[in-house]
Amino acid sequence: MGRHDRLILAMLYCTGMVYSGACKALFVMQCFCRENGMKLLLCSVFGPYGVDDEYGRRLNVMELFHNQVTREQGLYSLRVNHPSFGLYLIAENLETPTAVLDFPSLERFKQEVRKGYDYIGISFIVSNFIKAKKMAEIIRELSPHTKIILGGHGTGIPGIANMIDCDYVCKGEGVSWFRRLFKEDLDRPVRQPAILSTMQRHIMGIPLPGTAAVVIPGLGCVNACNFCATSHHFDKKYVGYMSTGKEVFETLLDLEKRTGYNEFFVMDENFLKHRPRAEELLVEMERHNKYFYLGVFSSAETIRAVGPEFMAKLGIDFVWVGVESKQSMFTKTQGVDLKGMIAELRSFGIQVLGSAILYLEHHTKENMQEDIDFAIDLETDFVQFMNLGPLPGTALYEEYEAAGRIRHDMPFSDWHGQEKIWFVHPHFTPEETPHYTKDAFLQDYRRQGPSLLRFADTALRGFRTVREHSSPRVRGLTARLRERCLSFRPLFPAARHFAENDKTRELVDMLVSEYRTEFGKEDLVTAATSAVVFCFAGAEQKRILQSGNMRQPPTRFAPYRMSLGDRLGLRWPARRLSERKA
Repeated sequence: MGRHDRLILAMLYCTGMVYSGACKALFVMQCFCRENGMKLLLCSVFGPYGVDDEYGRRLNVMELFHNQVTREQGLYSLRVNHPSFGLYLIAENLETPTAVLDFPSLERFKQEVRKGYDYIGISFIVSNFIKAKKMAEIIRELSPHTKIILGGHGTGIPGIANMIDCDYVCKGEGVSWFRRLFKEDLDRPVRQPAILSTMQRHIMGIPLPGTAAVVIPGLGCVNACNFCATSHHFDKKYVGYMSTGKEVFETLLDLEKRTGYNEFFVMDENFLKHRPRAEELLVEMERHNKYFYLGVFSSAETIRAVGPEFMAKLGIDFVWVGVESKQSMFTKTQGVDLKGMIAELRSFGIQVLGSAILYLEHHTKENMQEDIDFAIDLETDFVQFMNLGPLPGTALYEEYEAAGRIRHDMPFSDWHGQEKIWFVHPHFTPEETPHYTKDAFLQDYRRQGPSLLRFADTALRGFRTVREHSSPRVRGLTARLRERCLSFRPLFPAARHFAENDKTRELVDMLVSEYRTEFGKEDLVTAATSAVVFCFAGAEQKRILQSGNMRQPPTRFAPYRMSLGDRLGLRWPARRLSERKA
């Protein structure tokens, strides 16, 4: 045998050894996968989103701001997706190997189902009922042994377990629910997932990285407005994960270390409502000379109680507040000077999103404009207009259902709050409401200009306030607000060029003048950056005109405590496994 022949035999032998070893490793991995306990998959509903098809509607957009805040602002609309926060929180806090599949396509979902999970949870809202039903059907077809769990606000639909083939319905707080299901320790502290609050951010076509993580101190709200699906989903109670300000502070430190960010969106329906916790958080931040920057939800009466200066010291630079209606129908807005409060918040550089409701009981074609004017004249950075929506599980739904006013002839896919109402209103039909809703957004845009530019105005107001403030803590915000102001300057030329209305041009001209007064003429770097912005804005405008103003969120797959075999879906066939165990 020659040298060449011996070399070939040696290679074949080594190849055989590698192949044999791989087979053995695969065999061990398969056995391990099946014997290592249960596997859970948590899913959001499949895309595409915001299209008219058999599963959904065009105005049910998977972008919070572009869907219901800046939806008619064209090129200037804020484009951003938010992860399905609850799924990651649950996955983080189980011992059971779990994976999160967020924003999948139908085919990607099928691919994951074929891996043979023991449990699959589907989170959905009412308007995505058809998608959740389709997903359950796919699971039954492709993985019959898998147990199906339904979760999210969609579970409020009466008789949902009989409408979608499932084994369990998870209502309320999910971490404890799943721990009970899997017989895990209920008293183990809840750990926050290290995830960003936004993804796929674009402003005027410019792709931007995420800048903030998310923190979830608690769920639910005791204000329990009769229309609020979130409050009723948690039985009108507050489920707190952190009871003290020190706990919140330590959690923020931990998340900063894990994510690299010191900005956080606080997913808590009314974070400042628990005032001692907020005050203790400020004490901890001051004691450690530490700044965190927070975006929060809050009610008007809570903001009035704590005050904008306190919020600035706490690092809050965005607040979402329900202004609802000029008529003080809700306790949270009674006796509050909303316009004065909002002006003071903006003077500290705090962006304000004011949320208003259309088609309330008192609205007629003659007086609804009064409430639209009310919401716009508050001069917030952002205005949300939502149609009144009696969603299953709320007190409003039960009241309207008892009165025979729910339009059950309308499919759930129309129950998304941005087009047709799904109840009998004394003065509006479902066919009339799309025009009025769209017109409200257009009025805000034409009268106040783009939210993006209002935000630039708020940043400048805040910079001018904090640099002269008597409190060292507040003055410590000066550098941040200055940097924020300077980040807006390159946008102004393109914003002026592509302006669609007189208010936008007026607002840009005012900002250019005021920014020059404060920061001097634009330097070469700003001018060069402005040229880049022009290119992105031009391409974005072309995209909008040619293909429609729609973006799809990217699919995300996040495994927790899963082996490589788990992720690949390696499973020992059921028959062979039972023989081996026998």
